[in-house]
Amino acid sequence: MQDNTVQDITGGQGTVKPFAQFNAAADAGVLEKAIKTKGVDEATIIETLVRRSNAQRQQIKAAYQQVNGKPLDVALKAALKGELEEVVLGLLMTPAQYDSFLLKSAMKGLGTDEDTLVEILASRTNKEIREIKQVFKQGNISASYHPALYEAGEKRKGTDCGVFIDILTSRNACHLRKVFQLYSKYSKVDVAKAIDLELKGDIENCLISVVKCAGNKPAFFAEKLNQAMKGSGYKGKILTRILVSRSEIDLAKIKQEYQSKFGKSLYQDIQDDTKGDYETILLALCGN
Repeated sequence: MQDNTVQDITGGQGTVKPFAQFNAAADAGVLEKAIKTKGVDEATIIETLVRRSNAQRQQIKAAYQQVNGKPLDVALKAALKGELEEVVLGLLMTPAQYDSFLLKSAMKGLGTDEDTLVEILASRTNKEIREIKQVFKQGNISASYHPALYEAGEKRKGTDCGVFIDILTSRNACHLRKVFQLYSKYSKVDVAKAIDLELKGDIENCLISVVKCAGNKPAFFAEKLNQAMKGSGYKGKILTRILVSRSEIDLAKIKQEYQSKFGKSLYQDIQDDTKGDYETILLALCGN
């Protein structure tokens, strides 16, 4: 059976694709001109970076450094500001660098941004998690061990959180779905409800997120985006994080899930919720 991690990448579910007539040196020149233009040509910077894949952006960075003798991200950081700067700098990092940056940011300063930690750790593939400073220990438990969830949780007083985390962060989604179906044979409640009964706070949020991601990752992100845009308090960092990190993986699918779940388009909601260059770059990432 195929691992969903492979399907994620090859299934063409992203909104950002490699640019066909790609020329790294030409793009580096276009960006340098846009940076040096009086008042900065943000529209050209957005158009150039969003219409290139991450791998192509890495080549542009190398070409820019070679010609100008300074890093492209440093030049863009000096030229841009605010949320546009955050998105652009995120697009210039490799996926692993961006995730590491997000985790580091979530853990610095007063208090920890648990929501960001949970979102990243719950939604990344095994390979991606290994690439990000093994935050959770990777276990290698065979398929026959599904009763371990029941043994560690409901069956005993006091929950062995380590077993939950070990199992739920070391499985691919296809395997997890099977585990959750089998779990119902051992328990009267489904696994999400069991987690809810057994655990509280951050560990509960993390494991419920892992369960949701195993069931339907694009729906998980659609829900996160909707929560970020409704109600009081502006949550631009969530929009930036999800659109940058999912643009080449499953953002097209996230848009479909968003439409069917909330009865309106993600594009329209972003348009209503943001403004200026930040709106422009998010809509470009989102795709028409």
